[in-house]
Parts: sequence; C-alpha cells; structure tokens
Amino acid sequence: MSNPFIRLEGVTKSFGALTVVEGLDLEIERGEFVSLLGPSGSGKTTILMMLAGFENPTSGTIWADGKRIDGLPPHKRNMGVVFQNYALFPHMTVSENIGFPLKMRGAARAETAERVKKALDMVQMDALSDRRPSQLSGGQQQRVALARALIFEPEVVLMDEPLGALDKQLREQMQLDIRELHRRLGLTIVFVTHDQSEALTMSDRIAIFNRGKIEQIGGPAEIYDHPNTRFVAEFIGETNLVNGPIRKSDGGTARVELAGGQEIMVESSQDYAPDERVCLSIRPERIKLRPAAGPANTLRATVSDIVYHGDHLRLLLSCEGASFVAKTDRSAQPPAVGAAVDLSFQPADCWVIRQ
Repeated sequence: MSNPFIRLEGVTKSFGALTVVEGLDLEIERGEFVSLLGPSGSGKTTILMMLAGFENPTSGTIWADGKRIDGLPPHKRNMGVVFQNYALFPHMTVSENIGFPLKMRGAARAETAERVKKALDMVQMDALSDRRPSQLSGGQQQRVALARALIFEPEVVLMDEPLGALDKQLREQMQLDIRELHRRLGLTIVFVTHDQSEALTMSDRIAIFNRGKIEQIGGPAEIYDHPNTRFVAEFIGETNLVNGPIRKSDGGTARVELAGGQEIMVESSQDYAPDERVCLSIRPERIKLRPAAGPANTLRATVSDIVYHGDHLRLLLSCEGASFVAKTDRSAQPPAVGAAVDLSFQPADCWVIRQ
C-alpha cells in the first residue's frame, strides 16, 4: 500500500520477560475491514489494545492518517471500541449509554439528543431507548455497544470479539449487520476474532496470528485456497494435510509420493530440489467419491466413519499411506462404513506448502 490509513511499524509488546507481539508490521487502508484471526495468546487482542491506546508498545510506532499516535491517550485517537462484554453502564438507559461519549466530549444537549436518535435508528433500537442493559438480550446489548462506538463518528472502529457471547443464529445475523454498516458508512474496522467462519464472512482481508507474529495476510479466498504455512492451512477451515517427497516436477505439474507408494499429481510452477519434502493441503469439499477421468488423482480408500452435520456428511477415509476427510451433500446415498470407495480430486485442488 502506498499510503495506508493505519500503519504499525516494528511493533513489539512485552510484559516482563514475556513477548506477546514481536516486530509486527501491518498496513490497513481507509474503509477496509481487517480481521485479526488466531488462537488465544497469539497477540491479536494486544494489537487492538495498542491501537486503542490502552496499551503502549514496548518498541515500534503506530500511525493513523499520516500522524503518529502511539503516544496519544485513547480519547485523542478518534477510535471507537466495542468490547467482548459490551461494557455498558448498568445504571444508564440505552439512550444514556449511547450518548455517553458525546457527553464526555462536552457536546451540547440538543446535538447529543439528535445524534443519539440517529444512532438508535441505525442499529434498530429506537423502541428500546429507555430500557437498561439488564432488560436487554445479548444481541440488543451488542447493538447498543456498537451504536455507542459509532456515535462520535470515529475514523476507526476496533472490535474485540464482540459476538463471542451470542448464540449461533444471532451471531450470524450480527455478522451480516456489522458488514452492512461497514459498507454503508465506509468505516475502517479492525476486528479481533478466533472464529474462522466469522473472519471469512466479514473481512476484506484476514491477518493470521501465531505467537505474536502474522503468518499470512490476504483476502479470504487467498488465505483459504493458498495458505503459506501448515499452521494457516490448519487454522483457517478444515483441510487434509499430506506429506511426501517430490518425485517428478516439470511442465507446471509435480508428483508427490505418499508413504504407501502412491503418487499425487499437483499443479505447481515452483522449482523443487530432488526429493524435496512438501506438505499438500486439500480441502475436504474438493474430494469426490468417484473415479475421475483425465489427469485427476484417484485413490482407493476405505470409509472409516460417517458424521452427520445436517446440511452435509463428513466422511473419514483411509488409504495406504494417508487418511482423508471428505464433505459431501445428502442428495446421494452415502457408502456404508467399511466400504471401499474411489476418492478423487483435481491436481489444481492440491496446494503445495514448502516445509
């Protein structure tokens, strides 16, 4: 990016002897929705807290709109924050909670009332303006917290797992609501989550965190289809990981030998050393339970188990030298456990990860 809206340069954060973020560089464009995705303890929430001003970096710099902000207090950064527990004031009404940031900034009463009304309409909470947080559902509290973060028209909205306490159906609805607000208002959003599906659904780009560093950053399709590392492949969705040496490589294809001696053909324009060991990532939905014509890979396997998931079946398959998981819809009669099947997948569906 030539002129990023937010920029972190060489940011490190240590708590005593424990380093939770190490030498991190990250750039975010104005109006972009970027999710920080990773397991607990990977450093993503610490990054959010440093952006908000609640933590200071041990070293490195943070910039927003061309200005260095790592020395500014939170209230001078023009960033709205939505926490996982919503942090609503229990003694205040919905309207009072939403208007609190304007009150702290000394806004006039008439202006505050007008902007609170607009914020209530924006999150569809106008009918509940006089209720207190204890009288609201989790989803309603989340909407109030979001309206409070947006009411002073911040340049950036930071969200720390704000949907974590909601049930699945409400969580999915709120994902769509937040994405619509992002598009309609042109917000810059930095969203912390450990939920892979949530990140794929909502984000323009996803930064995969592991042990205080970004393993990969890119669009959802890029991250899902072309993981750079084994960690990314395993963390973003479900995948089959197959290890083996390269036995032949030419003309944009390569062959990888399994432990049982069978070979898998993959599409790859990379150059490999003789017998170089690689890891293949093959997504379960790419595997078909039928022989394939042409250059596709076909392996003989045995059905070890079948797991019902409502909208699809998850089949565990074992063959000589490898095991696979396949996902299939329920339109066809599935094979029985213990049955022999032919599984197939295209060379283009095998993504090579160098080890």
